[in-house]
Formats: sequence, C-alpha cells, structure tokens
Amino acid sequence: MARNSNNRRRYQRGRRKNKGFKTWSFRKKLITIFSCLIVLLLSSGIVYAANKYQKIEKQEVSAKELDISKDVVHEKGYLNVALFGLDSRDGTLGEGNLSDTIMIASLNQETGEVRLVSVFRDTLLELKDGSLNKANSAYAFGGPEDGIALINKNMDLNIDKYVAVNFNALVDIIDALGGVEIELTLEEIGHLNNYSVETSEVTGVSYTALPPEAGTYNLCGVQAVSYARIRYTEGGDFKRAERQRLVLELIAEKTRRANIGTLNKIIDKVFPQVSTNFTLADILTYAKDILHFKMGESMGFPSTNEFAMLSQVGSVVVPVTLESNVKEVHSFLFGDNGYLPSDTLKSVSASVAARASGQSTESAYTDEDEDFYVPYTDTTPTDNYYEQGNESMQAPVTDTPVQEETVPEQTTPEPVPEEPLQTE
Repeated sequence: MARNSNNRRRYQRGRRKNKGFKTWSFRKKLITIFSCLIVLLLSSGIVYAANKYQKIEKQEVSAKELDISKDVVHEKGYLNVALFGLDSRDGTLGEGNLSDTIMIASLNQETGEVRLVSVFRDTLLELKDGSLNKANSAYAFGGPEDGIALINKNMDLNIDKYVAVNFNALVDIIDALGGVEIELTLEEIGHLNNYSVETSEVTGVSYTALPPEAGTYNLCGVQAVSYARIRYTEGGDFKRAERQRLVLELIAEKTRRANIGTLNKIIDKVFPQVSTNFTLADILTYAKDILHFKMGESMGFPSTNEFAMLSQVGSVVVPVTLESNVKEVHSFLFGDNGYLPSDTLKSVSASVAARASGQSTESAYTDEDEDFYVPYTDTTPTDNYYEQGNESMQAPVTDTPVQEETVPEQTTPEPVPEEPLQTE
C-alpha cells in the first residue's frame, strides 16, 4: 500500500489534506454559512423566521439508531453536528444521494469556538449493518440516520444533529454574493472547464469557459463549484478537499459582510435545498449567540492513512490505524480528556486493518470503476454573466473527462466470510 502520512451492503463507489480555517468558514464550513443565514432569521423577528424555516426540509432521526456508544464517557459542554454536502442531481436530500462531503462541526459552548473535522469520503469504515465500505455510501443507503451512525460508530462520538445541503446550492450562494476570487493553475483551468459542462447542465445555470491562462479569476457559482470538484491533479482527493475548504472559506467571509437583502435572497434560494433535524427553537437558541462564535482549526480524517484497492469496493483511504486516528480527533476536538476507545471501535479498527491487509494500488484516486462512472465529453461553453469585457473566450481545455457518479440500486448483500465489505 502507498502510505499518506498527511494526512448494509456492498457499495462500490468513490470519491481531505489538512488546512486550518483562519476566518469564519463552513460546509465543508457549511455550519458557518448556515449560521450566518440564521442571524437574518433572528434579526427579522420570530414570525418571519418561522416562515423562512418552513422552506427547509425537516427529517427526524431516531436516537436509538445512531450508534452512540454507551461505553464512552462523552464530553459535556459541546454541540457536535454532522454536516453532509450531497451530490444530488435531482434535488432530493434523503437516501439515494452520496454525501460528497462529510464533516463534523464541534461547538465548545463555553468558549464559542467551532472546530471542524473533514472525513475523507473514500475512507474505509464500517456501516451500520457491519459491512465495510466507503464513508460516503452510508448516507446513500440510509439517509442522514445512517450517515450520523457511521460517524458515531467509527469515531466514538455522540452526534444526534445534522445539516445536509445539496452541493449545487453553493452555485446559488456564490452567484448571489457576486462570485469568489481564486488563483488557478493552467492544469486546474483545464479540469474546471471540463467539470463546468456538467455542473451547468445539472443546475441549469450558464457560464463561460476560462481561457487557458494561469492567473486569478473571479469565479461564478458554476465555475467555483466545478473548481471544488477537481480531483485529477497531484494530491488527488486531499488536494480536492483543500479546494473545497478554500471555496467555503471565501463564501463564509463574503456572507458575513453581505447586507440583509443579499442574505434574504440567499435564504430563499438555498433553504429549499437544506435538510436538518434542528427545530426552529434549536436554531433560535443558538442564533442569539452566533456573533460570539469563532472558527477554530480544522483537520482531515484520517490524517495518517494508506491507499488500497479492494475488490468490490475500489480505491479507498485506509486509516492507519482507525483507533489511533480517532484518538487524534478526540484530542483535537476536546483536548486531553483521557479518552479511551470503546471495544466497538477497537473491533472496527481491527476489521478495517484486516480487510485492507495485503491489498495495494498505485493510487487511490485515479483508478475508478467504469460501471459507476459515465464520462462527459461535451465541452461547449455557455454565457457567463460575470464576464466583463471578454467578448470571446476559448473553448475549455479537455484533459480528463468529467465523470458523473451514479447511485446503484440497493441489493441484498451476499454473505461475506469473516469480514464484511463496504462511502461527500
């Protein structure tokens, strides 16, 4: 296996390096953007807030189905929330959608500090039914309930709240904010233009391809989201995670400076693409203190890992070891609190190690299963309303074709001897 020290059923799919949040951030900093919007709700009055809240999709989860370990002394004084960025092509927010992004936001209720942990979507973990698979498959199979359970079971946490957002909602947010400025390499421009074709088709929003020249550009929503999807460069999935963090940091910073009219426009566009089990009372309770919250550091999980190619699962990120990586997360989120891994976690850690033992691959992010990816070859640019003075733009640079991920039909798993198989 190639080591990276940087950081219910079989599900054959796939798709973070660590970068700190120096400013307010979210969803992959989602919590910040969502929270900033809540400020508007609170400041506008309870009746107005209740009306806007109705736009959000509410989904209850059963506490007994969340795999919260009773063997762990869970730290008090923290609000831990699961954040899911969904790769939803049809606008739905429940099961059947891969969680393109999986994050944990932990609020220290005494200090107001929010720390974030990004769970690499290709991480080999144990699902609720005992099978081993990529982390992003849990949400696809069982919606937010299974997504939360995956985090709790594999990381000894006690999460019972979640927020899920269609990743394409970021297009609307970025456009409402006037775009985000990002420095691009020539290689990134080629992939960005390629991904933008599909992003535009899925969202119905137009764009203009960037010229094949490295430099700093003000990216519209389609372009910025496409930039955040790039994974076919050096650094693969980890570099992709950095790009996503950067986009979200820029969104969060501009959201903080936005006026009421802009925030209201974003709410009307984005809230219908949000799912949560937070009640209006929950939101208003935390919203009153939102201006006192401050973003702390972030980390990627697992920070110490190996790449492996597993039969019937594909390329995965293997924690080395799951137990030691979880200890690091607990120390990062809660400090030196004497955390001891549960017996369940120890067992899962051993299962993950055994499943990956003896497997190898050259790369965990270039070999994809053809059955689950359909390449896009259309590279025709469309109009971009952020373009000023550029009357003609060159056609996109086409290197690696954009590949659409699809969710296979759920099937009853065949018995697997000894170890189960296995997920923004």
